Amino acid sequence: MSTPSLDSQRSILEMSKAAFRPHNRYGKAIPGLSWLPLDFDEAKDGGLYLVRFEPGASSLPHEHVFGEAFIVLEGRLIDSDGRELKAGDFVRYQPGSQHYSTAPEGCLLAVHLWGPSRLL
Repeated sequence: MSTPSLDSQRSILEMSKAAFRPHNRYGKAIPGLSWLPLDFDEAKDGGLYLVRFEPGASSLPHEHVFGEAFIVLEGRLIDSDGRELKAGDFVRYQPGSQHYSTAPEGCLLAVHLWGPSRLL
């Protein structure tokens, strides 16, 4: 029995060819937000994805039922508690935490969700 090659065991996403889609995870697109699922299970509403905030865009107030973590890849993000996050900053929200975020100049995040969030 032969061992499968590495190429058959991995998926490669060429970011230059990847198409972000409207951020409609709550059923309706949020103006100024787009997302790109990377390793995301839509049935479980959890996994890894990128989210892009256009300048001035905000997420909706929500509660993390199972938790969330993200790293700011580009730009700057202001969280609802006034905390400023910039490129390279990492944050983890525990289950039950509530917030929303705004990106005055725009930003790009790598996000991991452990399950669905609930709009407030």
